[in-house]
Amino acid sequence: MRKKPIVALIYDFDGTLSPGNMQEFGFIQAIGKSPKEFWQESDNIAVGQDASNILSYMKLMFDEARKAGIKLRREDFKRFGASVELFEGVTEWFGLINSYGNQKGVRIEHYINSSGLAEMIEGTAIAKEFKRIFACTFIYNDNGEAEWPGVAVDYTAKTQFIFKINKGILSIRDNKKVNESKDEDKKRVPFPHMIYFGDGETDVPCMKIVKMFGGNSIAVYNPEIKKKVNVAKKLLRQKRVNFITPATYTKESRTYQVVCAIIDKIKADYDLANLSRQK
Repeated sequence: MRKKPIVALIYDFDGTLSPGNMQEFGFIQAIGKSPKEFWQESDNIAVGQDASNILSYMKLMFDEARKAGIKLRREDFKRFGASVELFEGVTEWFGLINSYGNQKGVRIEHYINSSGLAEMIEGTAIAKEFKRIFACTFIYNDNGEAEWPGVAVDYTAKTQFIFKINKGILSIRDNKKVNESKDEDKKRVPFPHMIYFGDGETDVPCMKIVKMFGGNSIAVYNPEIKKKVNVAKKLLRQKRVNFITPATYTKESRTYQVVCAIIDKIKADYDLANLSRQK
């Protein structure tokens, strides 16, 4: 019996599945700051030190939590993550798409590829839906408290995870297997079987790679924020993405319609390729 083709849905998190930055749903309030203050201070660190924006926000989280007497353990991050808001339909989305994929004879897998915190995403109601969450993490001491950044994922670092998904590598630490040469037909998830979801310019490298190698990239946007709408339109105009759609994930949404059509095409192409190999 032939194996089912795997279709990988790969999502950014902030602005893609959630309407804001995850730190803004509890953590920033807990340290007594407004989101504007927090991100301004983070930017000031990055600019002043000519440093990574990602490492700067992670350091600020660490420093401000310590000042406020807040311990940063995995369970604390997960507690903050539990209050992260999600766009309409996100909670039901995975079941809908898994069911559609099953009807069409394809295996659906979901991945996160984010510059946010894996520990907070793990606290959300949808954490169990993902085969792997590729995101920033901390290193923890013997008392289980965060003491140093373990993984910092910026917009270019995100691209490595696309290639890891392509080859079926789930380890963040691995830098050997991901660089090994492998025939296209031996790769676990071919690029044409990938659907990448992002909301902004930090997703552009991943969007471009997936689209360039035959997959589909989708820019989602919050229709209530004109700037987000304009960014999505710009990405489409510049041919960075295949589709744009409001960040709504219900069965009636354009997002569902587009993804189902892509799945149909992937399955049809897969079946045609198999027929062409038959004598």
